[in-house]
Amino acid sequence: MSVLINDIEVVKTETSKINDIDFDNLKFGQVYSDHMLVCDYENGAWKAPKVMPYQNISLEPSAKIFHYGQSVFEGMKAYKDADGGVWLFRPMENFNRLNISSKRLAIPEIPEAYFLDGLKTLLEVDQDWIPQKEGSSLYIRPFVFASGTGLHASPANAYKFIICTAPSGSYFSGKVKVLIETKYSRSANGGVGYAKAGGNYAGQFYPTQLAIDKGYQQVIWTDDTSHEYIEEAGAMNVFIRINDTLITSPTSDRILDGITRKSLIDLARSKGINVEVRKIKVSELVEAAENGSLKELFGAGTAAVISPIAGFGYQGKDYELPELKETYASSLKKAITDIQTNKAEDPFGWRYKVL
Repeated sequence: MSVLINDIEVVKTETSKINDIDFDNLKFGQVYSDHMLVCDYENGAWKAPKVMPYQNISLEPSAKIFHYGQSVFEGMKAYKDADGGVWLFRPMENFNRLNISSKRLAIPEIPEAYFLDGLKTLLEVDQDWIPQKEGSSLYIRPFVFASGTGLHASPANAYKFIICTAPSGSYFSGKVKVLIETKYSRSANGGVGYAKAGGNYAGQFYPTQLAIDKGYQQVIWTDDTSHEYIEEAGAMNVFIRINDTLITSPTSDRILDGITRKSLIDLARSKGINVEVRKIKVSELVEAAENGSLKELFGAGTAAVISPIAGFGYQGKDYELPELKETYASSLKKAITDIQTNKAEDPFGWRYKVL
């Protein structure tokens, strides 16, 4: 049956899968809720979005996504508080970054109302899929790709914007060991590193697998020319604590402007933590590990929020981080997740009420 919600057409599924899902044992991003939002770009304009049952997509083999990789995405979460209220965290940051990424890949930008009202409608329809268990959330994946056909190396003339959602538990458990990469690069000056382009992640898989084969779980990326400077940790921004100072690299053509990253910077400063946004050399990290001033190393991103790093490898030598009773990572993670789940005051105005 087709209905209108927030002026958006909604076609509801005839049979929900929700009763077949074990919400107490959710793996990240492997179970999908009943509906998705779909919006098509044709003849020079975005058509009205529509919420429909989650389903397969049919594309021609000549669709340009398969040949030239025009694809960008975002990662968000919806949270349900103890009273059943539904919240998003800084959704306009995701909307703006999706369009920044789209522009870089010559993809038409999405209208704000289609993104925000479409997402709100989808969450209203699938609100029962938002878990309330501690550490769980509804992961939201907005993405845009070239559906137009043709083998000529040029931008497509048709695109699809889709939002699908997945009830998920924690992304990571425990600390990880990383290898500092000195050969392969995630991105380069003038490239697309600052965009959430699918190809950025595809290019990480091979070097990461090489690190896994050596006994590490992830890599820390360094700059593309000298490999002297630390940039990102896997698919996350990276933070380094030396003594009582928290350091993170500045954003650039090569480094994603992470929403969790910028939120953690503001949160840390509000707690009186000294934060430095500057370039940091691998040699400075190694020296701090050797003299005992390196206290913490962690990645930050939407999926994991904060992922502590237990140790790192560099040029054939491993360095272990100390086991601390109280860490910036745990304090900041609790602070940000308490805001996200409506357990604490939000002095920054980050929380966005949906229902």
